[in-house]
Amino acid sequence: MPESPPSLDPEQLGAYFSLIEVASLLRHAVDQQLRESGDLSYVQFQLLARLGDSPTGSHRMTDLADGVVYSRSGLTYQVGLLEKDGLVVRAPSPDDERGVTVTITDAGRALLGKVLPGHIEVVNGLLFEPLSRDDVKALAGLLAPVRDHMRSTPPRSAAPRRRKDLRS
Repeated sequence: MPESPPSLDPEQLGAYFSLIEVASLLRHAVDQQLRESGDLSYVQFQLLARLGDSPTGSHRMTDLADGVVYSRSGLTYQVGLLEKDGLVVRAPSPDDERGVTVTITDAGRALLGKVLPGHIEVVNGLLFEPLSRDDVKALAGLLAPVRDHMRSTPPRSAAPRRRKDLRS
């Protein structure tokens, strides 16, 4: 007799669906705000925000990919778009001859400053407004160990690349 597949209990299923729905609704609203106020995608905003928060304004490409949980090729494409618009510059990494460093430009900082107030307004209005301060602390306390658990495996950029079989 085959084993029954593992399942989620009703509370787990409800929590999972609520989390996914909240994340999807928030992401949609944030995407819309970023497109309207700065013609940025969500991932482009994440990249600019991470660079803008860095004391040097720079990060290695692999660190950016890990931070925003994005593929190396996808990140290369997105950084290329930002570079074309004069929002970032790429240069060889000073400490790794194979690495590339991305640095936010003054134009990138200006655009980040332009879109950030609307971004904060959307996040506050949709996510934090219906919660008390204690709820926010509880939410952060619940999500932190889940995030840490999910990030405990090596980042995608550190995983070995699959080689295509050339014998086909």
